[in-house]
Amino acid sequence: MERRVVITGIGIYSCLGENLNEVLDSLKSGRSGIIYDEKRKDFGYRSCLTGFVKTPDLKPFLSRRERIGMHEPAMYAYASTMEAMKNAQLDIDFLEKTETGIIFGNDSTAGAVIETIDKVRERKDTTLIGSGDIFQNMNCTVNMNLSTIYKLKGINISLSAACASGSHSIGLGYLLIKQGLQERVVCGGAQETNLYAMASFDGLGAFSIRQDTPSKASRPFDKDRDGLVPSGGAATVIIESLESALKRNAPIYGEIIGYGFSSNGDHISNPNLDGQHRSLNMTLKSANINPSEIDYVNAHATSTPIGDATEAEAIFDVLGGKVPVSSTKGMTGHECWMAGASEIVYSLLMMENNFIAPNVNFENPDEHSAKINIIPEYKEHKIDCFLSNSFGFGGTNSSIIIKRFKK
Repeated sequence: MERRVVITGIGIYSCLGENLNEVLDSLKSGRSGIIYDEKRKDFGYRSCLTGFVKTPDLKPFLSRRERIGMHEPAMYAYASTMEAMKNAQLDIDFLEKTETGIIFGNDSTAGAVIETIDKVRERKDTTLIGSGDIFQNMNCTVNMNLSTIYKLKGINISLSAACASGSHSIGLGYLLIKQGLQERVVCGGAQETNLYAMASFDGLGAFSIRQDTPSKASRPFDKDRDGLVPSGGAATVIIESLESALKRNAPIYGEIIGYGFSSNGDHISNPNLDGQHRSLNMTLKSANINPSEIDYVNAHATSTPIGDATEAEAIFDVLGGKVPVSSTKGMTGHECWMAGASEIVYSLLMMENNFIAPNVNFENPDEHSAKINIIPEYKEHKIDCFLSNSFGFGGTNSSIIIKRFKK
């Protein structure tokens, strides 16, 4: 018999705040975490906008040996996971003796790699590279660090799927638990925010250049949007079988009931309506619910002209034009590899507190966004079931449905 899968812990470290309480306040007030970064101008960026994420101070929590293999993605991920573990009532003694896996989304370690190569260029001797650099440089840096710190004994893999990485990590963890192959999985997504991480992205001309008013730059679904704003941090979602959660008397934030995915098999960067249709329809079929049962959609919408237009059409075609929709990226910018996980956390906070966070900066619809019910301001609204979309470069699509838990 397939098992039910619930969420027992969440944690967040983002430009909206360094913990759940700070983030909840930002979501309610529509506060933006986007700034103008002067360093990017000096470096040669076309757009100097970014979500501001403070480097966490981990010295009070980890030894130097534990910290030495960490660069931004792992540091952010530890900060969010520490909060999620506390909320899930899990400690290292328990984790060392039980089966707990980790699947974390991460798709770059640019800052760490460049800093290591710069050391070699300067010293002309690879033996002078620090011992922790190799663990910072690898794409699986989050899993390597967290699995050893927390003594995790289950599955241990990193997931790289562009901007759907965080969402797919939760989806795959869900499937493993549902099939009885894992009892509990630490899932999530991490995104570095250093100067090097997004230079090539900026070179594509994909970023907003509305730099005079940073908080107004990210404009999901708005007719006058001119590109996305890069951002980052980390989000952790701990999922486990219902049996395990009840046995531990763990808190339950929600139940995952559907996961849909697809590949466009088309253009490497442009979205594809057919691929999004298939992802959305698969998650509805997986959840065994009707579109009318969805109370809220957290859209992927990144504030790019073609991306937002395609998603608006997909939502309208599959779910209709009545379901409330918002993209939290108006406040956060595009959190890239972590977005699929952070937006699950944002939506869970909305469901727990009965509101919809605003799709800020939505002032004028275009012919596509006019078809759907976009919520531009904070709205009190009971959410019993929500859907979250994540779409990435290479045509990877992920859609997850979560409902309020009921025994």
